[in-house]
Amino acid sequence: MAKVEIYTTTYCPFCVRAKSLLKSKGVEFTEIDVTDDDATRERMVELAGGRRTVPEIFVNGRIVGGYDELRALNERGELDTLLAEPA
Repeated sequence: MAKVEIYTTTYCPFCVRAKSLLKSKGVEFTEIDVTDDDATRERMVELAGGRRTVPEIFVNGRIVGGYDELRALNERGELDTLLAEPA
């Protein structure tokens, strides 16, 4: 199964939705909370190509995007394939 990382904040409803979608698929993920951590948020921005919003979701080190992109992958039937890739 793929390695999934999700950058979040404690007050983000889209983060909750993204985590819920991943959990509904039985996906284990690492949550990185950037709520009060400017250094980690800046690292996230660098990894995400300048995107500052949360969630930012990475699968095997590649940016997926936020909740909307994750949901779109799922609706197109592409998320399961992506998540099945070895880490």
